[in-house]
Amino acid sequence: MAPFDFLRALRRLCDEHGIVMIADEVQGGIARTGKMFSIEHSGVVPDVITTAKGLGGGFPLSGVTGRATIMDAAHTGGLGGTYGGNPISIAAAHAVLDVIETEGLCGRAAAVGDKMRTRLLALAKEFPCIGDVRGLGAMVAFELVKDPKTKEPDAELTAAVLTQAEQRGLILLSCGTSANVVRLLAPLTIPDAVLSEGLDLLAASLKAARGVESARAVA
Repeated sequence: MAPFDFLRALRRLCDEHGIVMIADEVQGGIARTGKMFSIEHSGVVPDVITTAKGLGGGFPLSGVTGRATIMDAAHTGGLGGTYGGNPISIAAAHAVLDVIETEGLCGRAAAVGDKMRTRLLALAKEFPCIGDVRGLGAMVAFELVKDPKTKEPDAELTAAVLTQAEQRGLILLSCGTSANVVRLLAPLTIPDAVLSEGLDLLAASLKAARGVESARAVA
């Protein structure tokens, strides 16, 4: 089942059984995927949305937004958290939202993501160890595998790519249950020249890591 079909089915299930549907937009929200909230891609309207990270522009801040019937159910002072609002963080959030609107960062996120995926798909033809490229907007990831047919995860190669990238001044993050996924989360305001430089460094790191792994195999 496609991810968006799953969300639509989940929305129907929640409606049928009176279940609250919560969209966690802490990482995928605030224009990262090309829309203000990533769930917008599915057309599904959740009952509650949680936000943080990008919302505060680096300042500690989180938010919970939901239907009035849900949000008003708590007693006065009943909603709060470690990253609740403070004047400085709230001012930062206002600035973030203003920049997203005035600089068109939703559209920028889509353009950044398109450039990432285009380059990664080209690299996948050169390096069959790239088993999958996916993402929405500027939230992009690719998997590294031992065999392009079996898609067996290659955690060692992934670690080697991260090491090679760090040596070249490029910081990457691995994730996934098999530690074989590399995430690309560039700032939405990244200049085209810097993005291209980063992708060039990624290509060089991948090539170098492949060489290291080949040398180890021979040894």
